[in-house]
Amino acid sequence: MAQVSVAQIRAGQINTGQLRAWRDAAELDRGQGTAQDPARARPDRAGPRQDHTPGRGSGPVGTPPASTRPDGTRPGTALVLARPGTDLALAVGRNGPPPVAPRDQRRTWLFVIGGLGALVLLAVCGLSAYFMVADERQGRASRETVPPASTTQARDIGTRTVDPAPLTEAEVFPADEVLINAEETPYQVLRTEATDDCASAASGEITGLLAELGCDQVVRGTLRSPTGAYLVTAGVFNLADATGAEWAHQRIKPIVDGGKGRFQGLAAGSGTEAIALASAQVGWHVRGHFLVYCVIAKTDRTAIGDNDPYARQILFDMIELHLRGGVLERRATAPVESTLEAKPAA
Repeated sequence: MAQVSVAQIRAGQINTGQLRAWRDAAELDRGQGTAQDPARARPDRAGPRQDHTPGRGSGPVGTPPASTRPDGTRPGTALVLARPGTDLALAVGRNGPPPVAPRDQRRTWLFVIGGLGALVLLAVCGLSAYFMVADERQGRASRETVPPASTTQARDIGTRTVDPAPLTEAEVFPADEVLINAEETPYQVLRTEATDDCASAASGEITGLLAELGCDQVVRGTLRSPTGAYLVTAGVFNLADATGAEWAHQRIKPIVDGGKGRFQGLAAGSGTEAIALASAQVGWHVRGHFLVYCVIAKTDRTAIGDNDPYARQILFDMIELHLRGGVLERRATAPVESTLEAKPAA
């Protein structure tokens, strides 16, 4: 049998029909007969078979064996003929071997899946740590923002009935100086006085108004300003109730503006006579059943201008900070009584 080389197939010297014939002859020589005796090879089919498979040439071919298909191939084999310039390949199997996924592709997918799993695990751990830290901070913040239990409670000073204790000089002026700001020089207390004669601290129509509202006490004191340029008399009138105090607060302004009455300053010896002059400036306010007031004068007896910043500051210090925010604030609060009962001795 002639030998066939790949070079001859590539050069087109052998067509597909001749190639099939030579292959069938080789099969018959191995035990199924010879290619020259087609009748013995296939009793049911006689005579030569002419194959006109397109190609570079054509020629006679032998009768295919019984095991071949009409297309010239045997069951279980697949003949793949490449075009000139390519190799000849023979794939065995009815439909070819089952496809096998490349090992590199499987490994890539394993890496991808493993990486995704690691990312999910890290995300879960990160979220868990975040929530733990957030909860801890929230708990710490809530503990830090909880104010301590108050040691005082509000006390009613709306009437003299519920607040019968009289004022004292020690309550209104507990020291020889009044400190408003720790970084500033304090006011020097020159004289204090407590009396049940409310008329001694006022004049004109204000005197009658105080009597009408049940004033039974006034505590006042004279001070020198931190600069020494001003004299101050500050005091508290003890009225019957808060309603009367509010009424006095409204009625006093037209009286003072009309020159029909005023609050009197308290002279404290030589050099303090200016506080008793009519040119002194006044201010007043209320809290509970108390009416507080302040009289200001310059030590050189000159008039105080309406926009004098020092006079305004003195009024605020004495009325708002010392009397209302200090003296009366302490009276309007009381210490909280302990609710714990003493345990009996064993």
